[in-house]
Amino acid sequence: MNDDVRNIVLGVVAAGISAALGWLTRTYLWKRKLRRKQAFLGLPENSESLLVVNRDPATSEPAVHRFDVFALLELAALIKDCGAHLQMATQDNVQQSFGDRTEFCVGGPGSNRRMLAHMSAMLPGVRVNIDPEPGPDRGAFQIGSERYRLEAGVTEYVLLARLTAGERRDARPVFLFCGQRAITNQAATRYLARNHERLARKHGSGTFVLLLRVVNSQAYGPDIVELVADVTRAAQAPLPAVETTRASHRAS
Repeated sequence: MNDDVRNIVLGVVAAGISAALGWLTRTYLWKRKLRRKQAFLGLPENSESLLVVNRDPATSEPAVHRFDVFALLELAALIKDCGAHLQMATQDNVQQSFGDRTEFCVGGPGSNRRMLAHMSAMLPGVRVNIDPEPGPDRGAFQIGSERYRLEAGVTEYVLLARLTAGERRDARPVFLFCGQRAITNQAATRYLARNHERLARKHGSGTFVLLLRVVNSQAYGPDIVELVADVTRAAQAPLPAVETTRASHRAS
């Protein structure tokens, strides 16, 4: 074997080793990223999850608003990416505790009994005005001493929460997407899909409750979402005995 042939062989071998190392590195990083995503969402490979569907309060027939359908599709994609399985149930057809499998609950307490139960049990510091009568506080959020009013199509709020039951290390989380309108539910699920890595770095596998604001949905749909505040402490504490009268939050 002359020097030229030997150099060619060595070059091919070196290129093969580099390609193999590159593939192994990419595979390792991809698997690590996937494991972190699975841990944050509580969705290990082949695990079970539950999607709880609300009803459209604008109709007397059993129906799901189209924006809530889009929210469910966003969540289904996340579940599929983790290699987990999903079961879908309507809000009036779930009679089980939480913690055994990851649950994604979509819709406000006025359209989702399961959401109402979760909020009553785990978020005593949050109240949602579900009075069907028109008025300035219809759909408003009360979180601690602060009130956040709905301005349809302009400024709308949604709670994104990750809650765990008790001190069980193996307990699966419950994710809540509680919005003032159906489009805000979709905005919250999209926010989770886009920001799960950042949320996992900040909150790990613990509980958090975030208040998000959807800006100008009549023009931009569910795409422009701002983080208003981390309201975990206020949401988990009892509401003040006497509500303070403060100006409602509106877009400046």
